[in-house]
Amino acid sequence: MSYEIKQDGKFKYIEEGQGEPLMLLHGLFGALSNFMPLITHFRQTYKVIVPMLPLLELDLLHTSVGGLQKFVHRFIEHRNYSNIHLLGNSLGGHVALIHILKNPERIKTLILTGSSGLFENGMGDTYPKRGDKDYIRKKTALTFYDPAMATEELVNEVFEITNNRLKVIKIIALAKSAIRNNLGEELNEIKQPTCLIWGNNDTITPPFVGKEFNRLIPNSELHFVDKCGHAPMMEVPEEFNRILSAFLAKQKTPAATV
Repeated sequence: MSYEIKQDGKFKYIEEGQGEPLMLLHGLFGALSNFMPLITHFRQTYKVIVPMLPLLELDLLHTSVGGLQKFVHRFIEHRNYSNIHLLGNSLGGHVALIHILKNPERIKTLILTGSSGLFENGMGDTYPKRGDKDYIRKKTALTFYDPAMATEELVNEVFEITNNRLKVIKIIALAKSAIRNNLGEELNEIKQPTCLIWGNNDTITPPFVGKEFNRLIPNSELHFVDKCGHAPMMEVPEEFNRILSAFLAKQKTPAATV
C-alpha cells in the first residue's frame, strides 16, 4: 500500500488515521518503505505521522542532528501536534532524543529502535566508495540479520545517494555530527515513558547500546528481538508492532470511575 505525501508550507509528510499522534522519524538511509507495516497497523488507532526529514536538503552548516531536530520542532509547532508518541530509528532516534531533551512539553512517550546517541558503528573507514555497487550492497546488507532484506531497490537507493558528491559530503557530515553528539550525560533528564526495541543481531548499534540506554533513561523498558538487525520495524514487523502496541496500551489514560 502506498500513502499520499501531503504538503503544508515547506513540510512534506504522511498523515494517516485518527487519535493521538504517533510520529515516526527515519534514519540516515531511511525511506517510507521502512515504516509501511507500522503505518498500516497503527493507523487504525493512532494518527500516524511521518515527516520527510531534509537529510540532504539542508545547507551544509545545518546538516547535523541539531539541524534536523530544529526542523522537527518547527514541523510539530506548525502542525500544532501534542501528546505525541515519538518514535525514531537509527539517526531518527538520535533526533528524537535531542528533541525530547530540548522540547519535552508536547511529547507523551519516546520509542527508540537502533538509535544513535551513545555509540554506533559507521559504514567503515573506507565508506563511501563511489561507483562500487557491490561494496554498497554488502554494507547495506549489514543493516539486517537476513542479508536478503537488502533488496535491489534498497541497494539502488543507497547507491544513487553515494554516487552524488554533494550528497556524500552531507551524509558524512550527518554521520560525524551523530558521533560527536553523545547524549550520555543528559539522558537521565528524560521523564517520559520510553520503549527501547532492539535487534539482538544489530551490528551498527549493538545490544549493549540498548542496555546502556535502558540504564540511563529513568522510565524505560528494553525489549530484544532475536534474528534481527538494525531496523526491527522492517525485519520483524509483527513482533515490533506487538511490542509497541503493548507499550502504548499501558500509556492510555484510564477512564474515570464514578
